[in-house]
Amino acid sequence: LVPTLTAGEFDASVSAVAGISLVLVGWLNVIHGWPIGLAIAAALAVGLLVGGVNAFFVVVAQVQSIVVTLGMGTLLIGVAVGINAQSTGGISQGLVNAAHFNILGLPLAFFYGLLLTLILWYVFSFTPLGRYLYFVGAGRNVARLSGIPVDGIRAGSFIAGGFLSALAGVLLAGWISASDPNVGPTYLLPAFAAAFLGSSVLEPGRFNPWGTFIAVYFLVTGVVGLELIGLAGWIEQVFYGASLVLAVAISS
Repeated sequence: LVPTLTAGEFDASVSAVAGISLVLVGWLNVIHGWPIGLAIAAALAVGLLVGGVNAFFVVVAQVQSIVVTLGMGTLLIGVAVGINAQSTGGISQGLVNAAHFNILGLPLAFFYGLLLTLILWYVFSFTPLGRYLYFVGAGRNVARLSGIPVDGIRAGSFIAGGFLSALAGVLLAGWISASDPNVGPTYLLPAFAAAFLGSSVLEPGRFNPWGTFIAVYFLVTGVVGLELIGLAGWIEQVFYGASLVLAVAISS
């Protein structure tokens, strides 16, 4: 979400992209016997394709991003169920190990998130592309008059978001060792809550990678802590919903 939000756009399809990526990995690898590398490549290609389609309708056809991506997200949820409506176990052990192998008591999945945060932080803080993203999000017309390729930046943010969402789906397949069409869409609200909460810390009012990293940690540990004291089931949605509202208010 961070690249598109920084560019002043909304991408409500990120969780559905992760969901269809998760389903594709299980469907291709387990049911059709594809090597795990090819299954992952296909899932990532779908993420890039979805990002490109979103970019076309938002940038070229000039449809509101929230409308396009909500529709795309709903479409992808249906497609994922159509591909494989059942939970499928037996994901290649190589992918499972790539997510679960522990270093210093922490799974590799954590370090992938840390590495991604470092990469985005470098791009946002030390490259012209990162500055262009902030300029486009702050004032699209002013950025265009300054010579910044606004449409290219906006389109690229959707494509990057689609790819990163598909990558999240691949890692999720390794983390749960299975695929299920109902898992991915549940991450939409927590993702928005983390992104907006992240914009209220470190660099208030600005979406940033390290703030989002901290916000993800806060949200996950908050939910787990509340569940450990017996508030299981309903508390997750209440906590994420309240966090999103408060995060938007604080960042504003």
